[in-house]
Amino acid sequence: MKLTCLQENLKRGLATVSHAVAGKSTLPVLSNVLLATDGGRLKLAATNLDVGITHWIGAQVLEEGAITVPAKLLADVVGGLPNDRVTLTLDSRTQTVKVECARFTSNIKGIEADEFPTIPTVSDREPTVSLAPSALREAIDQVAFAAASDDSRPVLAGVLVRLRDNRATFAAADGFRLATRVIQLPEPIDQPQEFIVPAKSLIELSRIAADSEGNISMTITPGGSQALFHSDNTELVSRLIDGKFPDFERIIPGQYLTRSVLDTAELAKAVKLASYFANSSQNVVKLTIEPGGELGPGRVVISSNAAEVGDNTGEIDGMIHGEGGQIALNVKYLADALAAIKTAQVALETQTTQSPGVFKPVGQEGYVHIVMPMSIR
Repeated sequence: MKLTCLQENLKRGLATVSHAVAGKSTLPVLSNVLLATDGGRLKLAATNLDVGITHWIGAQVLEEGAITVPAKLLADVVGGLPNDRVTLTLDSRTQTVKVECARFTSNIKGIEADEFPTIPTVSDREPTVSLAPSALREAIDQVAFAAASDDSRPVLAGVLVRLRDNRATFAAADGFRLATRVIQLPEPIDQPQEFIVPAKSLIELSRIAADSEGNISMTITPGGSQALFHSDNTELVSRLIDGKFPDFERIIPGQYLTRSVLDTAELAKAVKLASYFANSSQNVVKLTIEPGGELGPGRVVISSNAAEVGDNTGEIDGMIHGEGGQIALNVKYLADALAAIKTAQVALETQTTQSPGVFKPVGQEGYVHIVMPMSIR
C-alpha cells in the first residue's frame, strides 16, 4: 500500500471513526483503525463490535493494500503534522506503516488487516428510509439523552425507531422521563418497521449528520440484528437491541387541567438558579402555578430548599390557562427537557401533584417531553 492524502482530511477522518474504537478489549485489533485502499480512495474503519464506523477520504493511490494500526497513536501523530500532503507507505513484510509529511517521518507497527472484523456496508442494500441530516440530528438530540445510562434494562438504554406511513417516530425513556419526536418523511414507507437502536450509537450518528450535506439513509440487515446508516462519505453500523419497548403512548397524558405558556430561556435561567440549592436536597424543585386575574398574566414560582444550605425562589410571568397548582420535579430532568426545546416559548401541561409534567415546544409540532413527578413534602 502506498498513497498520499491531505493531512486535514486524514485528521478529520480519524476523528470521525475514533468514536467506534474499543477502549479496553481482549482483542488488540479492536484498538486499531483499519487503513485500506478502496476504489481510488482511502477507507478508514473502526469497530468495538457494538458499533462500527467507516469513512472514506480522497487519496492518490499508488499501490493497493490494507493494514490496521493503533488508532490513538496514528491520530496523535497525524494531529501533530503540518497541514500538508501525507504519504502512507506499508512495508508488508514487517506490517509497518511509514507516515511522511514535510520534514517528519514516523514508522508505526500494525496488525494484519485480515484480523480486523468485517463491518457490513450499505452498498448492496435498498435503504429503508432516507432522512435530511438536520431533521435526523435534531430528533436524536431531543430524544437520545432521555434513554437509561445503565444496562439493567437493555431496552431502556436504546431509542425506539418506528417507521409507519409517512412518519418516523423516535422515543426514549429511562423510567423517570420520556421524550418522543415525530419527523414527517418525504414519502410513505412500504412496510412498517420498529427497532431499538442503542442511544450511544445514535449520538455518534448525530455527530456524523452534523458534517453531512446529503440525506442519510437507514437500512436494516435482513436478519434484523443491525442497522446501517449511510451519509456522503461515512457509514455507521450498529447492533440493535432485542426486546419489546414499553408502550410509551399510554404514558402520554391525553388531557390537562392547567396549561402554562412560558418563556423558555427565562424558565431555564430560574431552574439553573434553583439547581444550586436543589442539588443538596435530592434534586427536588417545586413549581407553583398561579393563574392571573383579569388584568395581569399568571406566574410560575420556582423554588428549591435544602435544610443544610438555604433556599431559593424565582418567579416568571406566563399565560396560565386552568386552575393552577403545584408539581415537584427532578431539577436535572427539568433542565434537560428545557435544553432540548429550541423554541422561544414552552408549554407545560399539568394535572395533579401526582401526575407527570408534559413539556411541548410552542410552534413546533411533533416533540413531547414528559417528566415524572416527585413527592412534595
